[in-house]
Amino acid sequence: MASAIARVVGRPTWQQTMLRIKDPGKSIPFYTDVMGMTVIDTLDFPQWKFKLWFLATLPEEERYALTPGTKEAHDYMWSIEGTALELTYNYGTEKDESQKYHPGNEERDGFGHIAFNTDDVYAACEKLEKAGVTFKKKPDEGRMKGLAFAYDPDGYWVEILKRNETNKIPNYFNFSQTMKRIKDPSKTIPFYEALGMTVVRQKDYGDFSNFFLTSSSNVDTSVDYSSLSDAEAKAKMSMLFGPVLELTHNHGTENDEDFKHYNGNEEGRQGYGHIGFLVDDVYAACDSIRELGYGFKKEPDGGGMKGLAFAWDPDGYAVEIIKRGGIEFGDKRVET
Repeated sequence: MASAIARVVGRPTWQQTMLRIKDPGKSIPFYTDVMGMTVIDTLDFPQWKFKLWFLATLPEEERYALTPGTKEAHDYMWSIEGTALELTYNYGTEKDESQKYHPGNEERDGFGHIAFNTDDVYAACEKLEKAGVTFKKKPDEGRMKGLAFAYDPDGYWVEILKRNETNKIPNYFNFSQTMKRIKDPSKTIPFYEALGMTVVRQKDYGDFSNFFLTSSSNVDTSVDYSSLSDAEAKAKMSMLFGPVLELTHNHGTENDEDFKHYNGNEEGRQGYGHIGFLVDDVYAACDSIRELGYGFKKEPDGGGMKGLAFAWDPDGYAVEIIKRGGIEFGDKRVET
């Protein structure tokens, strides 16, 4: 499904997936100690009573020496070529017993899950279970054997997938997917291709299809992905170090004018928030995005934080557009 739509200017790269969390005292150790991610930066906004953590799977041999929350960490994080997991914490939620975020996967929910790849799903799940992690599905349960869905501390589904080859990626786990449901791939796929993404695999299962896209920094430019068999595409995708955006289309939704997925930001259904892209120039990129015709939740000069934007994708998901190198966010910096 190659796109004829012009690319958005400014070399957009997929930089983040945002989820809301209730208790950072539980969620941060889950993603660092259990899933092997590194906190590369934080943004703290006491004036608005929320804090952001940014986590990434770094190469196993890389030792991260920067202090999250400092200018140096900000400079690193807003220049990465990979994709971070942004965890958003609103002050005090951990003290409210009734507070719970919506993890998705109910009727008409758009967000599905995130995923991590590993060499051995069965051994990984034993390791997770010993660490106190619970499961939606263990590897030998259900119809699809050899993959699993764990729960994170907020109840988000975390898929555990097998790499095609062992001992090639040193990390025990690597952040490998964000999954969302879409209504009409003929609109959504070109939108993300315009944002610099490449379809590295697509699979028709009869009543639904999956499209897997990844950012330019994660693409092997020597490979013509459209010429691969599904087995070849699946194998190559499993060995990518960075994540793919999995877009799931349930056939027929595109013919229902009234159908719409929840985007994760509605009152009472908040959990997943958005994905975000770095660009060289937010204003120029937004001029390009405006031509796609889906509008903006926040224009670059709208609201209290100038110089970043939130566009709508064809399904009504929010897509953050951020300047490569960052802006002055007004956060409380960590001094070293």
